[in-house]
Amino acid sequence: MNAVQPLRDPVAAEVATHAGAPGWRAELELGFERRDGRTVLVRNRHLGPLRVQKPLYPEGGAVCHAIVLHPPAGIVGGDSLQVTVRVGEGAQALLTTPGAGKWYRSAGAEASLDQRIAVAGGALCEWLPQETLVFDGALGEQCTEVELAPDARFIGSEMLCFGRTASGERFAQGRFVTRTRIRRGGQTLWLERGRVNGGSLLLDSPVGLAGHPVAGTLWLVGQGVDEALRDALRAILPPTGLGAVTLLPGVLVARWLGPACEPGREWFARLWAAARPALAGREAVTPRIWNT
Repeated sequence: MNAVQPLRDPVAAEVATHAGAPGWRAELELGFERRDGRTVLVRNRHLGPLRVQKPLYPEGGAVCHAIVLHPPAGIVGGDSLQVTVRVGEGAQALLTTPGAGKWYRSAGAEASLDQRIAVAGGALCEWLPQETLVFDGALGEQCTEVELAPDARFIGSEMLCFGRTASGERFAQGRFVTRTRIRRGGQTLWLERGRVNGGSLLLDSPVGLAGHPVAGTLWLVGQGVDEALRDALRAILPPTGLGAVTLLPGVLVARWLGPACEPGREWFARLWAAARPALAGREAVTPRIWNT
């Protein structure tokens, strides 16, 4: 395995990219299995600057929590990252990140993040990374593929912030492309492609982001996803911004548009806590890293 690379300064990284230096390639492959009533991290292969901390068990051995780390602290032009997660039969794994992900401005090279999740029969994967900040001038593409067995369960979330709102930055230039597909038993339940160009009309259009810099999506798939759960989640209103909960064939989806990440995170956390008993058979135990 490669040694851990040091953190890099985003401005210096941009200069290096502009000078023709190649970006970093990083891979992380994780495998979880159920053994003797516990979920165990049985595969942890990494290449380059992607890691996972040691397995954590804040709610007992049945559920394994893992924190995915990207030591460089952000993605710059030319970087290529790939994360693969496999959750074996009957296992339960919760994955999150230690803080916000960042896509830095690029001098011209594109960056990519490829995320692939496979969940076997009777298993549950909770894919709950913290928010992603897309800096003005970023050039990135993020692809997420989720493949579920017919009786697998999945809880996933994504929150994108276009521009650093805390400093008043707008996403005035650059490009960010997303593609998300969720399949269960070979059938596509959710397929979405999006492209946000910096400074485009989509940012302010009522059919786009409607002037909100932050967009979030929460997905719930599996037994227990029904009209009763939909109605229960609809009763939980977001603290601010625009939020809605929709039941589609096979998947329950919550969408949010808002002025900053914090209220969106708060709303998603409340929805997750309300939905988790139905999908996981247990109450929500908030990862400690979310409170730091």
